[in-house]
Amino acid sequence: MKENLLLFACFFAGILLGNLDAVPQLIITPQLPSLLLMLLVLQVGLGFGADAGLRDTIRSLRPSMVLLPLFTICGTLLFAALGALVPGSRSLTECLAVGSGFGYYSLSSVLIADLYVPHLGPQAAAELAAVALLANVIREMCTLFGLPLFARWCGRLAPISAAGINSMDVCLPGIVRYVADGFRLVPMAILHGLVLEVSVPILIGIFSKL
Repeated sequence: MKENLLLFACFFAGILLGNLDAVPQLIITPQLPSLLLMLLVLQVGLGFGADAGLRDTIRSLRPSMVLLPLFTICGTLLFAALGALVPGSRSLTECLAVGSGFGYYSLSSVLIADLYVPHLGPQAAAELAAVALLANVIREMCTLFGLPLFARWCGRLAPISAAGINSMDVCLPGIVRYVADGFRLVPMAILHGLVLEVSVPILIGIFSKL
């Protein structure tokens, strides 16, 4: 819990400092987060490669592991569909398209903004894209802050599923850190993210035509 509070404190401190323009421009360049993320993933890779049981972990990969991303897809779309029941909400297919981002906020919002123009018009499509952006950013943030709780209360695979596509990049260091014997879940987390990444344009394309 202390680490979660520290993450929240750092997040809000960043918002405050950025709003006050109290940091050098170098720190807020778009390239820096990508560089830091690559270094974190590199560190995970180094730890994974140094694991004495690496060969056993790789040999443990099974086709059945694809079931986890499939369950993630089904669970996400189920709860996205429930959003259509909220009074004044979007249509069922629009809610499903928003949910189909699986945390991939950049790609999903761009796809929705483009594919929904013929159905909704430019302004309404842009509004739906903004909803998708916020929904998927919130999913990523909730996962980052809630990883220890997901791992403790919901089981070893829950953090991977909650992370969505980010299980293979942004959330991967946290999965390794907070899940018991997390290095052995790295192949599954990466496979999970790859399957979801492929599914994003497919599912959004399908729902945009319904």
